[in-house]
Amino acid sequence: MSSLTLNNKQGIERILDANINRLKEGLRVCEEIFRFILDDRGLTGELKSARHSVDLLALRLNRGGSLMRSRFSGGDVGRTLTVSGEFSRGSCRDIFCANIQRVKESLRVLEEFSKLKDARAACGFKKARYRVYEIEKRAVLKLVALRSDRQGICFPRRKSPGARTGKA
Repeated sequence: MSSLTLNNKQGIERILDANINRLKEGLRVCEEIFRFILDDRGLTGELKSARHSVDLLALRLNRGGSLMRSRFSGGDVGRTLTVSGEFSRGSCRDIFCANIQRVKESLRVLEEFSKLKDARAACGFKKARYRVYEIEKRAVLKLVALRSDRQGICFPRRKSPGARTGKA
């Protein structure tokens, strides 16, 4: 990172820090769905294992606490930006899909920016990304299979064609 200015280095550290946090938070949300709502030991274990693997990769990037020192949450220009639908979820499936997407995006960002600091960590994030693709596939298939069994828990209840909507 010798060719980068101090300001660029600090910005890269902030990118790494934010995406490690985002990644771990997203994995934890997905893990909680499979642990507490669906009681799926296998997927819970895979998501937990993936989260702990990220911890090990993060240690490679955070030698000496550099990532935490670069954190500036209060002054983050993106902190108050929102998008349509960000605060609306209709089901656990929606929550899972939003969070697994967040996980995949963070892994890609970490893979790219880690190349500036630690090539082995970048390779680890790439492997983790492909691992998450496989976990996502199994999880979505499980959610779809449970659709009829758990109507209303992980999927919104469908109104029957003749049901009244309560609107006058």
